[in-house]
Order: sequence, then structure tokens, then C-alpha cells
Amino acid sequence: MFIIKYRKIWYVFSGLLVAASLFAVFNFGLKQGIDFTGGSLLEVEYASKPDIDALKQKTESIGFGSVVIQPSGEKNVIFRLKDITEDEHQKLVSTLVSAGDKEVRFDSIGPVIGKELKRKSITAIILVIVMIVLYIAFAFRKVSRPVSSFYYGLIAIVALIHDVALPAGVFAVMGYYYGVEVDMLFVTALLTVLGFSVHDTIVVFDRIRENLKSYSGDFPTIVGTSISQTITRSINTSLTVILVLLAMFFLGGESTKYFSLALLIGVGVGTYSSIFLASPLLVTLHNSKIRS
Repeated sequence: MFIIKYRKIWYVFSGLLVAASLFAVFNFGLKQGIDFTGGSLLEVEYASKPDIDALKQKTESIGFGSVVIQPSGEKNVIFRLKDITEDEHQKLVSTLVSAGDKEVRFDSIGPVIGKELKRKSITAIILVIVMIVLYIAFAFRKVSRPVSSFYYGLIAIVALIHDVALPAGVFAVMGYYYGVEVDMLFVTALLTVLGFSVHDTIVVFDRIRENLKSYSGDFPTIVGTSISQTITRSINTSLTVILVLLAMFFLGGESTKYFSLALLIGVGVGTYSSIFLASPLLVTLHNSKIRS
């Protein structure tokens, strides 16, 4: 199959994407929301479409010059600022909310809680990756030839790093140029992508395991046959998810817009990696063992 035959092309393409993503993350960094840095968030629903410049002037006039103002839908506006007291909150509301307007929500997260959330988010991602390796190694424990079950888990992790790096890179660029922040919803999206991606990869690996028992051909041919048998299923499954996410992105609320975008990117690259990266890497490992 051409996917196996031209696997070096996919390796180079994926390598360039991951390198660009990691460069963006380390060079620009991810713009962290108040979930991680601590701060306050005020959302106001106005009776008519608000003037953002006028709102900015109002906040500056009462000493809140560092407020980030973000439109949310047609009439809502989100104000992000440092952690403030209840008196400062009431002062801000009295300045920004007039008759006919409505305060929708006010959230305040201290810096200590923000650091704790960041630590737990990183821990959750690492634990998920470790558990995935252990599960795959256990599930494929009877598959020792021609590639050890350990390598199935290792390759799945390589694919997962690929799938997480790309959304992170995109959001690093968007944060640097457009001020897009990452929050707990972004972490939730990454964890969802990890689960979706590894599920798709395991489907292909499981077909390889079945075909190793049924076919007597060489390993690259069996892997290519397995990809051919599962590629339609993978694409159709991903398309149904992507259609839902597109509807969420274009028709959903502002608060879930970037959550659905992170999922869109992750599901797309996850489907790609399970077909064009994970299984061909098994063939590369097998061939390297033969040569050695």
C-alpha cells in the first residue's frame, strides 16, 4: 500500500509540523488564562451592541488600565483582569453596567489556586500517557512477533505527542498574535484528543494483530492490508465528530469556540497520525530489527 511504501514522506511532513509547533510553544509560549495565572473574569450582557473602545475608556478612568476586553456573541462582553476584591468588583460593575444591562457572571481565582490547577493539569496529562502505554502493552502482550508489544505502546505515545503538539503550537501562535488564552477547557480538549487518538490507533493495531494470525505474508504487507481495511472506518468516524465540532465552532457560544477549535485540530491530526504515522512506524521498527 502507498502509505507504507512512502512512509518516509509522512515522517518528514509530521516532523516538520511538530518542529514548527514546538518552536511556537517555546518561542511564544501559551498565553495562560486566569484558570492558571489567577485573576478575575466579569461577563456583562448589554441591552444593545456595546462600543468596545468606550468600555476600555471607562475601565481606564477608574484605574483598571490592564483589563482585557473580549466580545462574546452579539451583546455580551468579557472583562479579564487581575484578582480584585469585592469592593473593586462592585466599583467596576457600577461603572460598566447601566439600566437595561445585566451582569452574567463573575469568577475570581487566586494565584495559588491557579498554580495548583496548572500542576494538576500537567499531572493529568502525564498520567493519561503512562496509563495508555501500560494498557497497550497489556492488551498486546501476546503479540511478541515480529514486533514486541512494548513497541506498540511506545509508538502510540509518539503519535500522541504528535497529536498534542500541533494544537499546542496553533494556540501558541494564536495567543501571541491574537491574544487567545488557554484555560481548563483547553486541557480538557487535549485529554479528549489523547483518548480519541489512541482509540483510533488501537483499532488499526488490533487489525494488525488479527491479520498476523490469519495471513502468512511479510509484516509490511500485513500492516498495509490492515490500514486498507480500517481507513474507511477511521475517516468516517472522524468526519462525524468534525461535523459536530464545526457546528459548535460556528454556531456555539463564545465560551466554547476555542474549545471546539482545539478539538477540531486534535481530531484531525489524530486521525492522520493513526493512519500515516503509527502503523508505518511499526514497519520501520521491524525493518531496523531485521537489518541489525
